[in-house]
Amino acid sequence: MKINVVNDNGKAGTALELSDAVFGVRFNEALVHQAVVAYQANGRQGTRKQKTRTEVRGGGRKPYAQKGTGQARAGTIRSPLWRGGGKVFPSDMNENFSQKMNRKMHRAALRSILSELARQDRLLAVSDFTMTEPRTQTLVAKLGKLGASNVLIVSDAADRNLQLAARNLPNVEVCTVSSANPVNLIRYDKVIVTPAVARRFEEMLA
Repeated sequence: MKINVVNDNGKAGTALELSDAVFGVRFNEALVHQAVVAYQANGRQGTRKQKTRTEVRGGGRKPYAQKGTGQARAGTIRSPLWRGGGKVFPSDMNENFSQKMNRKMHRAALRSILSELARQDRLLAVSDFTMTEPRTQTLVAKLGKLGASNVLIVSDAADRNLQLAARNLPNVEVCTVSSANPVNLIRYDKVIVTPAVARRFEEMLA
């Protein structure tokens, strides 16, 4: 597969030959869905907590007499049947939401996503995308010339200037090749890569 490499001004230059083993595979929707769900589940903090009837404050006194009131018998106002009572099956802080996904499946999901991005022309190859200074205004101007406003920028290595310039833009995210994941790859309209980044993906996922 070939895609055009553009410069900072958005003008097309040479064509970049991409490996079909990474950027030309069939889209596997079920596998990508599984990878996204697993990634989001593994990111859960797991600190939610609900109380049982024994943990809710109060309820030690019997609310009314056992007999003679005409009402159903009740021993505590913190019964799960009552408003303000405890939960019968409460969520627990020790509950584990993590989902295991082996490396082979994870890499196959990334290949599937990258291939679909290339087919949909959402993969934008730029000859060089570095920042000499951490200025948001400069980055916005660069993205405007490329016609990209909702974008993920994948860099070969951690670029401090690029990260500082992009951190105040709500629809722009910066990551490295190693930190790219199924969620941020499919979240944005465009994914900006350099030829070096494309080669790194091929080395990592081939």
